[in-house]
Amino acid sequence: MSSVSTTASHDEPGTADAPQIGSFLDPAIQDDPFDTYALMHERCPVHRLPENDLYMVTRYDDAKSVLTDPQTFSNDPTGTARRNSSASRAAAQVFAERGWVRAKTLQRTDPPNHTHYRRLLSRAFTAKRMESLVPRIEQLCHELIDGFADTGACEFVSDFALPLPGIIICEQLGLDASEYPTFKRWADAMLATAQKVLTPAEAVEYTETELEAQHHLAREFAARRAVPADDIISWLVHAHLDDDAASINSTAIDEPLTDEELQDLLHQLVTGGFETTTAALGTGLWLLIRHPDQMAKLRADRSLLNNFIDESLRFDSPVAGLWRTATCPTSVAGSEIPQGAAVMVRYAAANRDAAKFADPDVFDIERPNAKDHIAFGWGNHFCVGAWLARAELRCAFTALLDRLDGIELARPLDDLPHEFSFMLRPLKELPIRFRATGA
Repeated sequence: MSSVSTTASHDEPGTADAPQIGSFLDPAIQDDPFDTYALMHERCPVHRLPENDLYMVTRYDDAKSVLTDPQTFSNDPTGTARRNSSASRAAAQVFAERGWVRAKTLQRTDPPNHTHYRRLLSRAFTAKRMESLVPRIEQLCHELIDGFADTGACEFVSDFALPLPGIIICEQLGLDASEYPTFKRWADAMLATAQKVLTPAEAVEYTETELEAQHHLAREFAARRAVPADDIISWLVHAHLDDDAASINSTAIDEPLTDEELQDLLHQLVTGGFETTTAALGTGLWLLIRHPDQMAKLRADRSLLNNFIDESLRFDSPVAGLWRTATCPTSVAGSEIPQGAAVMVRYAAANRDAAKFADPDVFDIERPNAKDHIAFGWGNHFCVGAWLARAELRCAFTALLDRLDGIELARPLDDLPHEFSFMLRPLKELPIRFRATGA
C-alpha cells in the first residue's frame, strides 16, 4: 500500500462525525468554494464526493505529492466510475461509430509514453517559437482594444478575453482565426463531460458537436499531408516518433502519428488554448476591479506584473482541478483511497492552503511566494502551454493598463458569476466601463 501522507488528523470522510461538506454539485458552492476549501483543509483534507465517488485532495503538500507519483496516481482514467458511467458509454459509442476514439497521448498517459508525446509536442512550443509570438500578441491586444476603446465600455469576456487566446491558438495551429467562435463552441463540447454530471442524452448531444470538430480537423490533417504549412498541425502531421518513442502503441520509428493520436492532441490544444487563458484574463481583471488598491500598485509599478499574474492564478485558479486514478489501495492525509478510485487534485484549494500561503484569502500582488502556486499543475504534466499563457497575460494587462483608466464594473454581476463547471472557472461575463487614455 502506498501512502502520500499519514500525518494529518481529521475525521474520516463518510463517518458519522465527519464534517458536513456541502455538495460540489451545488452551483452556489461551485461558484464560491473558498470557505468550503478552508473547512476541508482543517477537518477533511481528502473528501469523498458521494455524488460521483470522487476523492478530492485539497492540501498543497498532498496535491504536489499526488502529482509527482504517477505510479500510484495514474493519468489513465480507464476503469474509474467517471469513465464507465452510462453517459460516457453513450458518448464513446457515437465516437466509435461515426468519429474517432481518441488515443491516449499527452494528458491521459504516464511515463514513459507520456514523456515521448511531451517531447514531441514541446518541439512545437519551444521558447524561441513562443518568444517570436510576442509582437503578434501585442498587436492583437491593441487591435481588440481599438474595437471598443472609443465607446467607454465593453463586455470584456466576449470582446477581449475570448478572442485574444482564441485567435492566437487558431493562428498557431493553422486554423481559420475568423472562425474562433466556432472553435470555442467545439471546445466547450469537448470539455462538457468533465464540467458536470450529464445524462446519456446530454452526453450524446455534446458528442455530436465534438464530431463536427473531429471531421473538420480530419480534413485539416489531410490538407497538411498534401501541402504542409508553417503551423503546429503541419508539424504534428509530419512528425515521426524518434528512437526513444518507438515503443508507443508499438508504433514503428518511421510511422507518423495516427489520426486517433492527432485527434487527441488537437483536443488538448484546442481546449487548453481557448478555455484556460480566457478564464485567467477575465478573473485577473475582475480581481483588479475588486481590489483597486492593488490595481493602483500595478499601474504605478509595472515590475509587479509577473507577480500579479502569479497571484491571480493562485488566488482564483482558472483550472480548479484535474483527475488521477489510484492504481492500488493507498492513503492521502490519513484517508484511505481504494484501487481504481478517481482522485481530483484540487489546484484551487491547494493554492489557498494557509500552511503554504500566509493569509491565503488576501489578494496581494506583492506576495513573496505567489510563484509557488500550482495553477499550471506540477510534475510531468505541468501545462505545456504555460509559457504562451503567461505571454498572453503579460501583453494583455500591459495594454489594458496603458490604454484604459478608471476601469470598473458597468453593472453588478450575476449572483453566481461563473459558468457552472466542476473543472474550470470561466466568468459568464464581465461588463466594464472605463476612460480611454489615448496611449
